[in-house]
Amino acid sequence: MIGSDIAKRYARALFEIAREENKIEAIYGELKSFSSLLEENANLMDFLANPVFERSDKKTVIGEILQKTEVSVITSNFFKLLVDKRRIYTLPQIEMCYQQYMDEVLNKARVHIMTAFALSSEISEKMKKKLESYTGKNVEMIIDEDPSLLGGVVVRVGDILYDGSIKTQLTGIRELIREEI
Repeated sequence: MIGSDIAKRYARALFEIAREENKIEAIYGELKSFSSLLEENANLMDFLANPVFERSDKKTVIGEILQKTEVSVITSNFFKLLVDKRRIYTLPQIEMCYQQYMDEVLNKARVHIMTAFALSSEISEKMKKKLESYTGKNVEMIIDEDPSLLGGVVVRVGDILYDGSIKTQLTGIRELIREEI
């Protein structure tokens, strides 16, 4: 699992609370939404992470933002805790760790697929079924197009990468030819 030990601890604590309240996915949605907000607003993140500014000012700003976004009390308190403990900068890592804990409990695998061309819905569905039988989990696919692959497909399941692209095969052939010369 990727992420710092600090992020893992905070993610685990939030996850356990969400699990007790039976709000695992709802809390994740709020966590992801706020993390995206901070990612899009670098000035806000800089303000929250900067030790020069008073914690009370940061909590006030966080409180106003959270009021407008209508997050749960659990998530609101969690963000305020991160500000209090000067750990708000770890939020992207916390989100990633939380997602991994959630996926484990929900028996879900996130698969990233790169193709040279758009996949038809029929091929996507076949690919999803094959991946589900391979992983034994419910698969959520993210499909991106990359014309530089020339053809074939690159599939990432967790830490495992399957590269069946023509580009990689041509590169391999090129290297073999260089070795022979």
